[in-house]
Amino acid sequence: MENFKIDNPTVLHFGRNVVRDLGKTVEKYGRKVLLIYGGGSIKKNGIYEEVMGQLKQINAEVIEFRGIKPNPIVEDVNAAAEKGKQFQPDVILAVGGGSVIDSAKVLSLAIPCEHSAWRIMINMAKPTTAIPIITVLTLAATGSEMNSIAVLQNVETHKKIPIRNDLIYPKHSFLDPQYTFSVPKDYTAYGIVDLITHAMEAWFGEGSATLSDRFVCSIILEAMEYGPALLDDLNNYELRARIMYAATQALNGLTMYGRVSGEWGVHAIGHILSLLYDIPHGATLSVAYPAWLKLMKDRIPQRILEFGKVVFNTSTAEKTISALENFFSSIEAPVRMNEIGIGEDKKPEILDMMIKNKVNGMHYKLSKEDIEKIVELMY
Repeated sequence: MENFKIDNPTVLHFGRNVVRDLGKTVEKYGRKVLLIYGGGSIKKNGIYEEVMGQLKQINAEVIEFRGIKPNPIVEDVNAAAEKGKQFQPDVILAVGGGSVIDSAKVLSLAIPCEHSAWRIMINMAKPTTAIPIITVLTLAATGSEMNSIAVLQNVETHKKIPIRNDLIYPKHSFLDPQYTFSVPKDYTAYGIVDLITHAMEAWFGEGSATLSDRFVCSIILEAMEYGPALLDDLNNYELRARIMYAATQALNGLTMYGRVSGEWGVHAIGHILSLLYDIPHGATLSVAYPAWLKLMKDRIPQRILEFGKVVFNTSTAEKTISALENFFSSIEAPVRMNEIGIGEDKKPEILDMMIKNKVNGMHYKLSKEDIEKIVELMY
């Protein structure tokens, strides 16, 4: 087991009607609020009205940036930063899922400095300060509400990359499972895939940490038990709560303590598919993870088998991979590229973009031949 430090500064407010404390929490940081959100669904489901009601109670001065895309782009963050530089907010309030929160994180770094968001993403600029972030989560998937990671894509350079910076931990995150009731069945399923694969990226990372392994498996078993039931009962508060909590725990550091690193090669593959075809993130992962495991089954059969024994009660690596595919299929997540409408004629394009972006894992490195095989295995 590796040395580690536990220091997650995000205060998590979880449960029914916790947003009633939002106004007084925002007020601790100031009354000038930059509100950032997505395409407007929060106005249809009443969340916007509740949030604005809280801000009115503290007489907040609010400007809005609307239109963050499901696969967020750096161009939107730059546009929001221009607004922010003129307004000079005390706090950024991100209301949405991981895409909105990730955008807010990079925005928090971009407003106080003179550099573009992309220069920050590629580490050409090193901000030393950030605007405080508060989040109101509306989609259980990424875990961005309680970590220091953000992912953005650049349409012009054809890159989709992550950044990690301790400055971008949200100060507070408000998680009311009721706020996810309006998430449709398909995106609820993609969120379940996302949280499972986050945990798996820790499992297949470098280093031995048995208790962290047990956390991984418990999170996945929780998702597998309650996820299918939720998809049949989308307004069930208890089921929404269990999946929401599992998604946060899957990527807030809990599964990583004692390891050298996570794996993250599968996420790198998924980012290319989203970059090229604007596919929902979770849908890319349900296609990519089984393919990656098939590539790895003769290289790390024991590690795959250990995972399968606990999660699926399987006896071989091959059966473990089949069990994972079957679970993804059972919740109507795609496991082949043709299921998301990407035909075999796109193989050269996918391969070329993966090679250009140097797709790789942190633990298990991928050769050009490996990437070629993974592309084949996704069909």
